[in-house]
Amino acid sequence: MSKKLGASYWKLWTATAISNLGDGVSMVAYPWLASAVTRSPILIAAAGFASRLPWLVFTLHAGVLTDRFDRRKLIVAMDFMRGLLTVFVGAVVYFNRDSFPALDELTTITNLQTNWPIYVTLLIDAFLFGLAEVLRDNSAQTLMPSVVEKENLETANGRMWSAESLTNSFIGPPLGSLLIGIAIFIPFFFDAASFFFAVALIASLKGTFKPVADDKPREKINFKAEIKEGFIWLWAHPLLRPMAIILGSMNGIGTMVGAVYILFAQEVLHTSVFTFAILGTAGAVGGTIGGILAPKVSAKFGSGPSLSLALAAAPLGALVIGVTSSWQVVWVVTVVESFVAILWNTITVSLRQSIIPTHLLGRVNSVYRFFAWGSIPIGMFVGGGLVSALTHVLTRENALRAPYLIGMALGLLLWALAAPRLSTAKIEAARKTG
Repeated sequence: MSKKLGASYWKLWTATAISNLGDGVSMVAYPWLASAVTRSPILIAAAGFASRLPWLVFTLHAGVLTDRFDRRKLIVAMDFMRGLLTVFVGAVVYFNRDSFPALDELTTITNLQTNWPIYVTLLIDAFLFGLAEVLRDNSAQTLMPSVVEKENLETANGRMWSAESLTNSFIGPPLGSLLIGIAIFIPFFFDAASFFFAVALIASLKGTFKPVADDKPREKINFKAEIKEGFIWLWAHPLLRPMAIILGSMNGIGTMVGAVYILFAQEVLHTSVFTFAILGTAGAVGGTIGGILAPKVSAKFGSGPSLSLALAAAPLGALVIGVTSSWQVVWVVTVVESFVAILWNTITVSLRQSIIPTHLLGRVNSVYRFFAWGSIPIGMFVGGGLVSALTHVLTRENALRAPYLIGMALGLLLWALAAPRLSTAKIEAARKTG
């Protein structure tokens, strides 16, 4: 299969694996840094809100840019920008390293005074980083059909997500806990180096990655008209439209539940930095298995039942996490949830890549992600506000548990409404007409 995927794919695969290793390291560093700057649930959620807000306000414009410019160059530019922003965070942390409490003391600290200068800096950096991430990720998803043949998309995406899971969630978090144990600023410089390495690899890809031929006249960008074209195409599609709305609902509920996960892990599960990193490996185990087995599971049971399974797993997992105090139980649940998340992505992303016309892929993909990801900052804001409000009527521990139980109820309602709309017959019909 590696011969079919080709050298360009494996360069892209390696770049993705390396940059995700850096992300896995920072996956431990950022939450613990935020929790060392403030203990307020609403402020913790606001930091996540800032990083995800670009998915709501910039995604549609990013789709237009993706369909206008060389997608490889966009990825290179955005990864370089993310590297610079991460260097800046590392420098800020380095010069303020003596102002933070000891990280392993955070499981017992609830009234830490917010360090506003550093918090505001993190907020601004998170928003700028998110802007670059939106354009980079949209370009990366539209790049894949230029790298591999259509019949290899599910395999290529599955292997890519296995690599992401392995480095982002399995190798990265333990390495991050080791580095942050040495010094709190080191993980950020490591993450920045991974971005710059990925830039060099992506820049070396050979081939054509422009959405239109060079000999075609290029009109001035009309964002409103071009976004409208992508929106109309998606909204008229009988399967992708409900699929985008369903995923948006899933993501909104999921981020409401996990908005203050770092506080839940510290105060309810009583995790140390290292234990928190071990929790992060669950995503890798489930994601790696999912990346390898997802195409086989989809083929054996059908796309429809596979998506229904993914819809049902989230609320059931939220219920279990909401009532447990064992990080080991949370680890097992996260493995299962990560597996079905990759199963969902493998089916739906490959479907979009195969049926959306090339010249519209960036815009339609961005409109899809506007619905699917635009709910994330909203969910974070609601989750943080919910916990903050409930601390006035419940104990802090019960307030931190409450979003999981509410998420369970909402998730089961979504499953009951959405599962019938995602049948194998409808998915296969969409593939044939695409």
